[in-house]
Amino acid sequence: MSHVRRFAFWAIVGAALARLVALPAHGADPDNDAGPKPLASAHAHNVYEHDRPLFDALDQGFCSVEADVFLVEGELLVAHSIFEVRKSRTLKSLYLDPLAERVEKNGGRVFRDGPEFTLMIDLKSQAEPTYRALANELAEYADMLTHVRDGKVERRGVNIVLSGNRPHALVAAEKVRYAGLDGRIGDLESDAPAHLMPWISDSWANHFSWDGRGEMPADQRAKLGEFVKRAHARGRKLRFWGAPDRKEAWQTLTAAEVDLINTDDLPGLAKFLGARATAENKPAE
Repeated sequence: MSHVRRFAFWAIVGAALARLVALPAHGADPDNDAGPKPLASAHAHNVYEHDRPLFDALDQGFCSVEADVFLVEGELLVAHSIFEVRKSRTLKSLYLDPLAERVEKNGGRVFRDGPEFTLMIDLKSQAEPTYRALANELAEYADMLTHVRDGKVERRGVNIVLSGNRPHALVAAEKVRYAGLDGRIGDLESDAPAHLMPWISDSWANHFSWDGRGEMPADQRAKLGEFVKRAHARGRKLRFWGAPDRKEAWQTLTAAEVDLINTDDLPGLAKFLGARATAENKPAE
């Protein structure tokens, strides 16, 4: 191959690669610097274990992410276990600061003109001291956080939901509160206001044996529908962790109107929800 032809060949290859790199992530709107279309029902489980904590979920349009937090020497550190904590992996640096920057950029929302975004914080260390440290830290981000002041909700771009070691009485007694509580199936009939307990989450295996293959048994489908009905009657959203992480299960959960689909397969769920939204918006022939 001559020098000229070799140069032309690599110029073509380079141009093709440049176009490939420039393609937006799944669901992205190239005319919107806020990124992909937001997926209100997509919940990223333990996204801090990804190569790009938080951003892997945002790039797919997820409107809900989860972070496990330990209080270590006065710092809130993000890790799945105490043996994995590192001083550099703080809640501020991995989540709060990037969200604040994005909210400022996008006119008060994580996704421009999108729905409220939820950061679920799973308190892994002792409940009361961890929550006190967290409440102080959240107060620094008051401008972007939905909060409750004397029982009145003031909506902002980011909603905080606490899971794990939740000090119910301490949280409920706050005059100004920047977080709500994640309930369990046993809390479906709780009289707690929806702003105090906005979610009900529970282990799939505690209530269902269906593994996502074949049809969900009718009795289990009815049970799921009853859980949804009872949660919605109290103004709460419903989520299950450990549910089958496959398309067939996502279809069943979505059809049952489960509010949040928990996943570790971020691209897979984003593709599923994106295709579903496209199909629902398709005009009748």
